[in-house]
Amino acid sequence: MAEARKLMQDEGEDEGSQRTCVVTRAKLAPDELLRFVLSPDGIVTPDLRRKLPGRGVWVETSRDALAEAIRRKAFARGFKTPANAPADLPDLVEALLVKDILQSLAMANKAGLVFAGAFKVEAEIAEKAPAALIEASDGSRDGARKIANALMRHWPQEAAQTPRIEFFDSSQLDLALGRANVIHAALRKGAASEAFLARCRRLARYRAGGLTQAQGQSEPPVGAQGDVPGGVQDAALEEFDGASNATIVEESAATRQED
Repeated sequence: MAEARKLMQDEGEDEGSQRTCVVTRAKLAPDELLRFVLSPDGIVTPDLRRKLPGRGVWVETSRDALAEAIRRKAFARGFKTPANAPADLPDLVEALLVKDILQSLAMANKAGLVFAGAFKVEAEIAEKAPAALIEASDGSRDGARKIANALMRHWPQEAAQTPRIEFFDSSQLDLALGRANVIHAALRKGAASEAFLARCRRLARYRAGGLTQAQGQSEPPVGAQGDVPGGVQDAALEEFDGASNATIVEESAATRQED
């Protein structure tokens, strides 16, 4: 996990530091918040990797919190200057989170940690317990159940702790992995896989919504996937149907006073 945190950590951030959410005023670790800066023309700009120059305003990783920040005009207060927060900013942030995950999956693939295709996944499961299973949201449920059965048969203890990722449709997985018709994939354990899963948790947290009521509350509730044989539970991620179809745009540069 230390290597994954290093991959996720951005330059210039103190790992032990905390930031204050402009909406809830909760003090949280940077990894539990989203950073925003102002572009030169005064537009509120997401800075997911915390590398853009300028004064930063922080919002907890929650679609609801971001919508509330826009409603309250909290960005202008945080930046201490007029700030244009577009109404579609929550959709833009979700699209950027999705893009970041797919880029991380591509990195894990380059590291040799991803196995795609039902036969390869089952062969991998027969050899060792995977770090996670990835299923296309538009894929066959029968195929997913067959793979879940194989996992339970070979690794009954690990099966209950193996996350199943269903954020993406097959076309998104095709682009990330550089091959066609990806429906089933598995992750082998490694730093790049842990970094990918950390990004998936961030998206799950963002989609789960809600506002922090107590300091340190950050993870979304976990849920069982009732259609998986043997009562396999997703111990790390909630399942969400489908994936974001929003247009993914690049983070724009900004030049303001440093945090």
